[in-house]
Amino acid sequence: MDPGKWAEQEFGQAQWGDQRLTKRLVVLATQRAAMPNASVPQSCQNLAGTRAAYRFYDNDQIEVEQILEPHRRASLQRLQGRAVVLAVQDTTQVDLTDHPHTQGTGYLQDLKHTGFLLHSTLWVTPQREPLGLIQQQVWIRDPADFGKKHQRDKRLITEKESQKWLTSLQAVADVQKKLRETQLVSVGDCEADLYALCGEAQRLEQSFLVRACRDRLIEDEAEKHLWKYLTKQPMAGTLEVALPRQADRPARTATLSIRFAQVILRVPLREVKQGYPQITAWVILAQEEMPAPLDKPITWKLLTNIPTQDLAQAIEWVNWYSCRWVVEMFHRVLKSGCRIEKRQFDDLNNTRRFLAVDSVVAWRVLYQPYSPTDELHCLAGGL
Repeated sequence: MDPGKWAEQEFGQAQWGDQRLTKRLVVLATQRAAMPNASVPQSCQNLAGTRAAYRFYDNDQIEVEQILEPHRRASLQRLQGRAVVLAVQDTTQVDLTDHPHTQGTGYLQDLKHTGFLLHSTLWVTPQREPLGLIQQQVWIRDPADFGKKHQRDKRLITEKESQKWLTSLQAVADVQKKLRETQLVSVGDCEADLYALCGEAQRLEQSFLVRACRDRLIEDEAEKHLWKYLTKQPMAGTLEVALPRQADRPARTATLSIRFAQVILRVPLREVKQGYPQITAWVILAQEEMPAPLDKPITWKLLTNIPTQDLAQAIEWVNWYSCRWVVEMFHRVLKSGCRIEKRQFDDLNNTRRFLAVDSVVAWRVLYQPYSPTDELHCLAGGL
């Protein structure tokens, strides 16, 4: 689609009292879509356009949510009539260490690196077609808090970065109320393996699928630990996946055994104090039992509240989880394609307005034109 028509479709319904702001937003999006990797002056092509762009990004009356809202409405139209849509989410660091003049940033992995954290949630079909952004969360780490990681167990989840998963889940649940004919599934990696997320999903009646990393206690008379209980389940069948070549190994095909079970998760003590109930869930184990002598065996564990009754469903949920790879590609496009970490603004608020525009541009790079990637390679790469 022509960049101008695309920008009008995604941003033309922005609602401001001053319609000149909407027109300017459409112009900026058109320019960015035409030259995603260009600097602001390069994409604007002249001094007058560059000055107008910086005035827009510097306008404190413009909220980030106002920029993204028309795109979200357009994305909901793309969801219409679909049986299943996945809400895949992931966190990345935006490193602005090379721009020390940018005000309002925080520390990243250490005090020598500065920038902000970005958590994106993307609508993706089971065929890996990206349909648009649901939301983005941005936060900074206060340098005064560096070294206090050991105190996090004493804090409520609402006071931790882990709250990002619940905030995304709530956003998905809000949309689910509007799209009763479509099953929306919140998908996260092992960092999302939180009992609080399971509890909130149950309260909201919202489907979730995460990669499990915690050996939880379960309600069972014979075996109290989740991992041992899962490995004792009968093998339901096998799944062959093509593993792409990596730096430390050649490409190969792996045969995974599939086991699954319904369990009742025991409430951790900390969550008992917060009033969370016991959770009924399903766990899936996809495991390579006879790898070649020099190959590291593949093991994937998934946790979901979606009933899993047979092998076909278990394999389908594994395939759904592999779609999380798309949001990683989105962040890669945002950094390498749109070069968000190279942008120099005076403060974080200006950067965030630019980020809102370029995030939709990054989605367009993935979506236009869309061509499905080979399923088996996505399956291996996404997990």
